Amino acid sequence: MSTAPKQPITTRTAPTTAATPRPQVKTGKQQVTQSFLFDKENYMWMIGGLVLIFLGLFLMSGGKSANPKEFNYAELYSFTRITLAPVIMMIGFSIEVYAIMKKPKETSDTQQTEA
Repeated sequence: MSTAPKQPITTRTAPTTAATPRPQVKTGKQQVTQSFLFDKENYMWMIGGLVLIFLGLFLMSGGKSANPKEFNYAELYSFTRITLAPVIMMIGFSIEVYAIMKKPKETSDTQQTEA
């Protein structure tokens, strides 16, 4: 049975690229920088996309007749339900894709200081 010399365990930190400074957690002799996946601007775009998606779902809802034996063609197949609502939803989904793919802004405070 051979024993290999033990090497100290080190942790790697990803380069910081967000717009806000990251909080640093000190663990013994090492400093670990916490990094977030998205920036505040990304979250704002995501919220805007979700609002458009829910608006499209709201515009698409309804169309139920009070009498089940009647069929109101004009209400069910209206421009709002068939065209406008799906277009608004697709714009919302496109904004969601943009928000996920958008890179956070670079900051000049990306240098880490080691203690």
